[in-house]
Amino acid sequence: MRAEPSPGSPVSIPTSTSTTAPVATPTAAAPRRGGSLGPVGLVLAGGISVQFGGALAVTLMPRVGALGVVALRLLVAAVVLLVICRPSPRGHSRADWGTVVVFGVTMAAMNGLFYQSLARIPLGPAVTLEVLGPLALSVLTSRRALNAVWAGLALAGVFLLGGGGFSSLDPVGVAFALGAGAMWATYIVFSARTGRRFPQADGLALAMVVAAVVFLPLGIAESGTKLLNPTTLALGSAVAILSSVLPYTLELLALRRLPASTFAILMSLEPAVAATAGFLILHQALSVPEAMAIALVIAASMGAVRTQVGRGKVKVEA
Repeated sequence: MRAEPSPGSPVSIPTSTSTTAPVATPTAAAPRRGGSLGPVGLVLAGGISVQFGGALAVTLMPRVGALGVVALRLLVAAVVLLVICRPSPRGHSRADWGTVVVFGVTMAAMNGLFYQSLARIPLGPAVTLEVLGPLALSVLTSRRALNAVWAGLALAGVFLLGGGGFSSLDPVGVAFALGAGAMWATYIVFSARTGRRFPQADGLALAMVVAAVVFLPLGIAESGTKLLNPTTLALGSAVAILSSVLPYTLELLALRRLPASTFAILMSLEPAVAATAGFLILHQALSVPEAMAIALVIAASMGAVRTQVGRGKVKVEA
């Protein structure tokens, strides 16, 4: 990722630097106090888009199954990003390609595991369990004790939003959701690395192609010709735009300006966004514990952002 160098900035994600394809970095500008509001807004917009995409995906599962939905989502997203970005395969080192391949495989695994969990447990608990991956990453990558406090506060909210426990859920679904969380944490790391090595969203487009190639055989094996149904293709395209193209692009741009620890804590807003959408759109009443959980998660996210703004540095160092 092309990051703006800032003296004294913490190393949020350890990376290797390509010696054959050096990354050109723009001239650093004096940081502004409100500078973090841009990337935070990108993360929030991506989270909202994912929630609407997830709702569509649930309605599509009876038609083609979980693997079929993921295959459609990744394939359409790859095509759209290739058309928009038109990435050049030339001028990249072996390390660059290694990064983009791992990023693509990670996206395929993250989506596959999460949709397998959705086939077994409700959306709310699945998202709540999945977000534990980014929360763990926020603690591991942050060098500030205060960020561990924000992560702990968000973790308390996440568990409270999940009803205080998950013992009544399908254990296989829980395992899939936790696996998706681990892949989500890996996705954050390699999204940042890919953004540093490739201009604009070129790396994301190439990684999406890798993810589609990896997952398409699984989708065909499960759904076959059902994937070619016009209604299914239309719904799958909408899911791809809302759940892959928009959020992944917004997150990649956000990771150019936010440390991984802050970004990971912001990911804890996902369950809160889902609960709020349910209240506003589906008229699902929030219980007192759920409202408290949302307040805890939002407080943790705001605290993490204010910590970075207070230091005047929001970046991921190469």
